Amino acid sequence: MPSDLEPQLMKGVLTLLLLHLLAERESYGYEVVQRLHDIGLTGMAAGTVYPALSRLEREKCLASRLVASEEGPARKYYRPTAAGYQALVSGTKLWRSHVELITTQLSRPIPKTPKG
Repeated sequence: MPSDLEPQLMKGVLTLLLLHLLAERESYGYEVVQRLHDIGLTGMAAGTVYPALSRLEREKCLASRLVASEEGPARKYYRPTAAGYQALVSGTKLWRSHVELITTQLSRPIPKTPKG
């Protein structure tokens, strides 16, 4: 598999993952990265997550609030807006239909050689 394929696939689904995780529980950036690692996405870097959170906030899909921290600077907690929930619902529906189509194709036997 080309080495750049997996990161490209993850970029395509990162928005849905972030919206879903934040719909489950409001979180700050580093906590979101840890939650992604906890579900098995150990290669997901903060340098990918933070820009995505900022983009979703600019697009009005996330709202944020600053909360004082005893361990350093204030933390920025994120949660989905109404637009974020709408994007999550429609994006999840689209993702599931794509997964169904792709699974159908990839479930077929792999030929030893292409037919010519």
